[in-house]
Amino acid sequence: MIRLSEHFTYKKLFLFTFPTIIMMIFSSIYGVVDGFFVSNYAGKVSFAAVNLIMPFLIILGAVGFMFGAGGSALVGKTLGEGNKEKANRRFSLIVYTSIITGLVLTVFGIAFLRPVARFLGAEGIMLEHCVLYGRIILFALPAFLLQMEFQSFFITAEKPQWGLIVTVAAGVINIVLDFLLVGVFKLGLAGAAAATAISQVVGGIIPLIYFMCPNSSVLRLTKTSFDSKVLIKTCTNGMSELLGNISMSVVSMLYNIQLLKYAGEDGIASYGVLMYVGMIFCGVSLGYAVGVSPVISFHFGAKNYDELKNLRKRSFNIIAISSVIMVVLALLLAYPLSKLFVGYDENLFAMSHRAFKFYSFSFLFSGFAIFGSAFFTALNDGVTSAIISFLRTIVFQIAAVMLMPIWLEIDGIWLSLVVVEVAAATLSISCVAIKKKKYHY
Repeated sequence: MIRLSEHFTYKKLFLFTFPTIIMMIFSSIYGVVDGFFVSNYAGKVSFAAVNLIMPFLIILGAVGFMFGAGGSALVGKTLGEGNKEKANRRFSLIVYTSIITGLVLTVFGIAFLRPVARFLGAEGIMLEHCVLYGRIILFALPAFLLQMEFQSFFITAEKPQWGLIVTVAAGVINIVLDFLLVGVFKLGLAGAAAATAISQVVGGIIPLIYFMCPNSSVLRLTKTSFDSKVLIKTCTNGMSELLGNISMSVVSMLYNIQLLKYAGEDGIASYGVLMYVGMIFCGVSLGYAVGVSPVISFHFGAKNYDELKNLRKRSFNIIAISSVIMVVLALLLAYPLSKLFVGYDENLFAMSHRAFKFYSFSFLFSGFAIFGSAFFTALNDGVTSAIISFLRTIVFQIAAVMLMPIWLEIDGIWLSLVVVEVAAATLSISCVAIKKKKYHY
């Protein structure tokens, strides 16, 4: 087993982060399977409805990413300082707080679901589909928050393979239930939502039970006491992940509004194809960033600056090579993946295929922005991480999606996704260079 305290070669980095990378890819794949069944068995109106309401659901679930990224950075730093008992108290407080938060957000989400869907432009049958799907998903929100944060805490606990096992188990359950409820029993959108909700419950409850029981990891749920400073620091550290998911969802709403204007429901469906498949490719970069972050936090807490420099240098090299590979793969897979989702509609397929070819080039740059934000979160510098995330997911996105269609119409919307990642990668690399002396990496 590889310890956080070790010196990391390329081989050790690969072995340590590989389970998390596969975990993120697999999470994305079962999201893709969801989209496949909804699109092919429930129809493009249902598929468009899911994509229209999904940003709102992601906003509520983003708290889990905040607790996971911010909490694991703080707990990892505490472990690096050599205080295991304190680390477990902090870990426990964060988990218990997230459960309560999830219950509150569930009530809030159900209450505001219909007004939000109507505000986004849904009406008639699409409005009812949005409400049906959203309500079923929201009942599993507390478990989803746990699933997201435990993905990070498994790595901090030096058990990344457990995160992979839980994700695969939840994913297989989702896929099997999609097949049965949507494909066999023809329950349509309700079946797809139920399959996702049940898988999220499994993904959240299994890790909760693991950390409640005696285990061989460095973390375990214990008695704790309320500490506002711990929670504030957790939220500050994870603010970039929270802002990133919220702003990305808000911008997705804006994209949907623009696409309704330029291409109608077909535009929203095509955008849904990009987002589903894009999750798989971005999952590689995100998986690496999440996997390596606890290592960075540990060595930062231990003041091992030579290893910080080593991790920064090797990480950028890994991201550069993987980014080129992903662009090539995306271009090769643009046709078959578009066909898989919307091959039943010739015009929708043509639009999706063209959009995918434009979108593929964003993967050449997105990994640098994803790692840059995670890197500063791991260093407990939530402010810099939040700035990168905010500019990438709000400022750059809004400017691009509002301005580029003026000249290029719908092609401008697809190209705006590339322009945003170029700007964000430039910003991230600049921040890493500027902060070099402060953090001694």
